Amino acid sequence: MSGEGAPSLTTDGTGLRIVVVAASWHTTVMDGLIAGALGTLEPSGATVELIRVPGSFELPVAAARAASAGADAVVALGVVIRGGTPHFDYVCQAATVGLTEVSIRTGVPVGFGVLTCDDEQQALDRAGLPDSKEDKGREAAEAALATIRSLAAL
Repeated sequence: MSGEGAPSLTTDGTGLRIVVVAASWHTTVMDGLIAGALGTLEPSGATVELIRVPGSFELPVAAARAASAGADAVVALGVVIRGGTPHFDYVCQAATVGLTEVSIRTGVPVGFGVLTCDDEQQALDRAGLPDSKEDKGREAAEAALATIRSLAAL
């Protein structure tokens, strides 16, 4: 949802309960992602809760618990940076498939703010920091809010 062609999304969160589930690895990047998400959600009128988990692998189970506990949407934030082993591929796949499964199984939208980057600079460029080119935390929060409103119209 970044760059050219990005949609303009409705971000009215009035009366909604949104849970932000955020990984703890890569503090600087995560601080930016969280700030972007909260900077969108808090002024939207939503009630917002922030839950921290150790890493991106743990995001799906926390998102599932939030969805089953009555969240109207979940915003999942994390970062996985490629290393020299296949660990990157396994964690990225587990987070992506797990969060998709949570959303489909529960019907609760999950804003996907998990960065899967080749190096730390790519993550910093997407973290919503003052020198970043993109703000994936904001984008994930906007997607979650807009999806709630879209589903309500069905």
